[in-house]
Amino acid sequence: MTDNGTPSFLEVSHLEMSFTGAEGAFEALHDISFDLKPQEFLCLLGPSGSGKSTLLRLIAGLIKPSNGEIRFGCGESIPTISLVFQQANLMPWRTVMQNILLPLELRDVPRDEAMARATELIQLVGLEDFAQAWPSELSGGMAQRVAIARAFISQPDLLLLDEPFGALDALTRERMGAELLKLWQNQKTAVIMVTHSIPEALLLSDRVVVFSPRPGEIVKEVNVALPRPRQEEIRYTTGFQNLERELRQAIK
Repeated sequence: MTDNGTPSFLEVSHLEMSFTGAEGAFEALHDISFDLKPQEFLCLLGPSGSGKSTLLRLIAGLIKPSNGEIRFGCGESIPTISLVFQQANLMPWRTVMQNILLPLELRDVPRDEAMARATELIQLVGLEDFAQAWPSELSGGMAQRVAIARAFISQPDLLLLDEPFGALDALTRERMGAELLKLWQNQKTAVIMVTHSIPEALLLSDRVVVFSPRPGEIVKEVNVALPRPRQEEIRYTTGFQNLERELRQAIK
């Protein structure tokens, strides 16, 4: 349950994660607790090695925590989760359209329905002229658009993004952020995104959770009470700059 009484979509309670490596055991996450509202956009911010990516893997069910609990407020149903990583990981032998269609093919969704969804998403990410292109013919930003469209096509309850724009140049990164917001507003999906960029977190999210260096602990949560839709120009407003300053101080 959230602070205002709204049922949580996701509750993470006292989560801890330890690993054993070549140098012995180490703690990656310590006593992590937070909730996620339905359709909320949450950013995880913090230094490298603070456990943010590990947290996404735990939420996705790819690994099990050492301690603590992850609960979804979906009743008896199991939520649909999609993941996008820094690399697009497209299948080189499949076209743009075929890559986007893959999740629905695996679920045996009728062809007409699948094509309708894929066509809508290709248009939303501005790649309608590249539907039959091969991954080798795409720029890094275009490939990442395909990966994000592929993640959205299954209409997930939760989208997990692990630095999806980290390998892109600044201008492409800015455009991709705008594309992601457009998709999120269209699809009404809950999102958790890992980023190292404070401006990116403030432009995209409803709330930012700040992690300490390893072992990762939550040191601050900041509500981003900035009006939507947000354009790049909002970065020059007093409200944006005050939030940016608050986050920079929390990361130190």
